[in-house]
Amino acid sequence: MATARAAFEARLRAIGDERYHDKHPFHHLLHSGGCSIDQVRAWVINRYYYQSRIPMKDAAFISRVEDPALRRAWRSRIEDHDGTATREGGIARWLRLAEAVGLDRDYVASARGVLPATRFAVDAYVRYVRDEPLLKAVASSLTELFAPKIHAERIAGLLENYAFATPETIAYFRHRLDEAPKDVAFGLGWVLNHAVTAADQDAAAAALTFKTEVLWSQLDALYSAYVAPGNIPPGAWRPGDGIVA
Repeated sequence: MATARAAFEARLRAIGDERYHDKHPFHHLLHSGGCSIDQVRAWVINRYYYQSRIPMKDAAFISRVEDPALRRAWRSRIEDHDGTATREGGIARWLRLAEAVGLDRDYVASARGVLPATRFAVDAYVRYVRDEPLLKAVASSLTELFAPKIHAERIAGLLENYAFATPETIAYFRHRLDEAPKDVAFGLGWVLNHAVTAADQDAAAAALTFKTEVLWSQLDALYSAYVAPGNIPPGAWRPGDGIVA
């Protein structure tokens, strides 16, 4: 049994090794200092849409959970992003980053400039977690297993290469290094405990694969619109829009 559990965990981790978006060309460009300020702005605007929908996704998940212990464990994820009456959350920290790169925070929060493909992918993820069985919904969150590495690389790369980057303006990523491990430990343990059949394990692996595709597709759209070939679709952010006067 222990051997089967370890093999299943290794299978999940292999999905991240192959498919996680830290391998996407846009991230290599960003972390190496190769992005222009407008490319960084486009990333901030589009990533905000994803960040803003995470607590909505988690609230939809909790609304379906009958087990109070699971609801209690999951609730902190919403507070990590939304904050509390006494503690700032990840969404507010992301808007601070937006201001640091010269964007108007109200423009970013409005999501008016979000790429259609970003909106499509993120909304699909929210629906997935809302509608699919709980095992698949939890398993889709396990991209968190691979997030600490990309956050550490991003912190180092942004601080080294961009004038806007300070410990205060990129605080979102530093906080995720502290917040994510508890979510990873709980989510992974829950999936390993509940994916007891081969069919369960296949479903969980498929859910994690789906989530990596959600993340990868967002960067594909960003690269196509703002790096190469540079085809910005109608309605999406264009350099010069939403800039603080």
